[in-house]
Parts: sequence; structure tokens; C-alpha cells
Amino acid sequence: MDHDSPSAVLNETIRLLEIQHTYEEQLLKEQFFVTYELLKPVNLLRSTFREVATSPFLLDNIIGSVVGLATGYLSKKLVIGASGNIIRKFVGFLTQVGVTNSVAQHPETVRSIGQFLLNRFLRKNRIES
Repeated sequence: MDHDSPSAVLNETIRLLEIQHTYEEQLLKEQFFVTYELLKPVNLLRSTFREVATSPFLLDNIIGSVVGLATGYLSKKLVIGASGNIIRKFVGFLTQVGVTNSVAQHPETVRSIGQFLLNRFLRKNRIES
């Protein structure tokens, strides 16, 4: 039988297509398994937590918000003091909201000021020592 005959070419083509089909079927099964594993709720939560934990932008926002809340609270306490005066309490509340929003929206500025003050304080302590 001649290898260049139409039936031999057809048989060879069929054989190659069967091999390709088997290979693609195996790839599809593997991809299905990977997708199935990724879509499990536990794995979705794990990957989301990993992304959140490694996101520097999100971490900076959280730190900025916490610092904003803390400085706002402290500024309110400084304004109100031990006073029970309702007007002072209202002014303290407005101060707290203003400082909290300013600090939370401009964490880089607050960080720069904090570093400047810390360096100045440490330099002053070194000179006195």
C-alpha cells in the first residue's frame, strides 16, 4: 500500500486529530479542576485575604484612617478638656471631624510632619546627651 495514497493520508490525519483531541481533552479536564479549586469559597476567601494583606495601597489607607481617627479624637479632647459646656462640646465635635478628615485625606503630609518632628526631637536629645 502506498503511503501517499488518499486513504493513507486520511488515516494519518485521523490519527493526528485523535492525538490532538486526547491532548486537548486532558488540558480541559486540568483547567476545569483548577477552576473548580479556585472557586471554592475557602479558596476565594484565602486569595482575597492574601490580596488585601499584600496591598500596600489598602494598608496605607487603613493606617491613614486610623491615624486620622486618633488625631481627631485627641484634638476633640484638647478642645473640650474637662468642660461640660455644650458649645465647647459642639466645637470639639467639629474639630474632631475636621482633623479626622484632613489627616485621613492627606496621610503623606501628616507622615512628613511626623518624621520632621521626630527627627528634630531625636536630634535635640542627642545634642543634650
